[in-house]
Amino acid sequence: MKRKFPIGAEIQPAGGVHFRVWAPRSGSAAIEFHAPGKKNDSPFVLEPEPGGYFSGLVPHARDGDRYKIRLDHGPYPDPASRFQPEGPHGPSQVVNFDQFPWTDQAWRGRERRDLVIYEMHIGTFTRDGTWRAAMNELPELKRIGVTLIEVMPIGEFPGNFGWGYDGVDLFAPVHLYGSPDDLRAFVNRAHELELMVILDVVYNHLGPEGNFVGQFSRDYFSATHQCEWGEAINFDGRDSGPVREFFITNARYWIEEFHFDGLRLDATQQIFDASKTHVLAEIAHAAHVAAGGRTIFLVAENEPQHARLTRPTTDGGYGLNALWNDDYHHAAMVAASGRAEAYYSDYRGTAQEFVSALKHGFLYQGQWHRWQKNRRGQPALGLPPETFVIFLQNHDQVANSLRGLRLHQIASPGDLRALTALTLLAPSIPMLFQGQEFSSSSPFLYFADHPEELRNRVSAGRRGFLGQFSSIACEESQAVLASPHDPATFQRCKLDFSERKRNETAYRLHIDLLKLRRDDQPLRHAARVDGAVLNDHAFVLRFFSATGDDRLLVVNLGTDFFYSPSPEPLLAPVENRGWSIRWSSESPGYAGGGTPALETTAGWRLPGHAAVLLQPGENHPLPDAKLAEKD
Repeated sequence: MKRKFPIGAEIQPAGGVHFRVWAPRSGSAAIEFHAPGKKNDSPFVLEPEPGGYFSGLVPHARDGDRYKIRLDHGPYPDPASRFQPEGPHGPSQVVNFDQFPWTDQAWRGRERRDLVIYEMHIGTFTRDGTWRAAMNELPELKRIGVTLIEVMPIGEFPGNFGWGYDGVDLFAPVHLYGSPDDLRAFVNRAHELELMVILDVVYNHLGPEGNFVGQFSRDYFSATHQCEWGEAINFDGRDSGPVREFFITNARYWIEEFHFDGLRLDATQQIFDASKTHVLAEIAHAAHVAAGGRTIFLVAENEPQHARLTRPTTDGGYGLNALWNDDYHHAAMVAASGRAEAYYSDYRGTAQEFVSALKHGFLYQGQWHRWQKNRRGQPALGLPPETFVIFLQNHDQVANSLRGLRLHQIASPGDLRALTALTLLAPSIPMLFQGQEFSSSSPFLYFADHPEELRNRVSAGRRGFLGQFSSIACEESQAVLASPHDPATFQRCKLDFSERKRNETAYRLHIDLLKLRRDDQPLRHAARVDGAVLNDHAFVLRFFSATGDDRLLVVNLGTDFFYSPSPEPLLAPVENRGWSIRWSSESPGYAGGGTPALETTAGWRLPGHAAVLLQPGENHPLPDAKLAEKD
């Protein structure tokens, strides 16, 4: 029998559909067809195989047929269902993977240095909340300089809306956003525009509602490990082999069948595996094999900052490409908001933190972390900057607040522009969260459409998590928190693209910065990057060019600062040349206040709450300046 994957329903070239499922909890397994409005045929009995598998070819089955797998104790959706058109409680559907007219045969992906990530939630990115509607916006994302779309989880989940992290049918694109072919069309169109698309996958737990894999085997779940959000997946216990196969196959499946260009692996610290070879390393290997000759991108969220995830397997690593750098975000949030509560409490938002994060990656690489009461991080010194994804907003961090406000609603305009410039011009990989580029007024809140019996538990859990912030825990704030289950909470999070025009200065800021990142060769191909602290809030990054055409990014998140004398070598101009302004966040075109020369005969004047990019210019005499400032 010709199969692409070891589990699920697959249409056969000679006709019929071959089914294969792992169900050691049952003594038998049969395919029970569910034809809408018709009397169902008798179940088709599958043949048992060693190891608890059942399989069989159903000659009369075809594309579009709906079915459940009948076990000794009842019928259930296929754990490897390719589509759930009626939701996770309904029947599974046979899907033909060979009929979509792909046009991306020449697509080979992008290199890491080219990446600008855009995190997207399909349900709220557009008013319609579908793949087709999102696809219509891809040309504009390409135009402004985005090169990679990171799609939040899409495995089938219960209810009419949700973030996707409580998925229960991991092979089935959620029916709320459209058909599997709609998803293929989205990815295909992205590739036509030379955009990569990666998928956020959740391999640390399954959702609590509509989760039927335990009916097939209790060994899907660990008997020894505890996960924060549900039962931990069994990657190293009894009968863990088929479980590992399930998740490794899932990673292959998205890349092979939907042409995704990689994966974002959610909360990898909650993927427990004491095996000789960690399942993440096996997933990474399988993903690269599945991609064939394409360049793919594998990035992990890892709260404790285990740098080994990105090291080669030959060095004891897992072979992933990059990690989210929460330290950078936390420092930026403290600098922008002045608030240092809860998990922000070990950050100060100082110049030193920014310089260290952009030179060395994580700020915590094994030092004691007071908030966590533990050592945080692993050594990451020596890892290249493109190992780290940096951001000012993402789905979690925007939502982990009282009102789900965006950074432009929290920070001063000057600091927002300066931090945006730093993030988009830095040598690390930048990421934008949907709507950030045009200062969207839409919040991003936690929303989940669970059944009534789960709602109180989910709401209480959410309030408990946010209670670590003393400002949210206080009584007056509790009444402001949005209900996750209210459809209005979900609707409020949808973007309004007319704000691209209404907030044109913010939009232009992002477009211009991304053009600089793409087209300015000394920034794009810096031989090395170094940085220096000038005071608690001011610092410089120098991008050294092999041709001597260096760039100097001057950032001051404090008030106007007069730096004199200026014994910092990174400020020195290229020999026999001076500095001229290449770009400034204080340009009136961005609603800034203008930018006089930074270097004068009296010293360096660093405008407050600003970022200025300098390039070598003519070695004209420095402008005069009166010494009105004092040390």
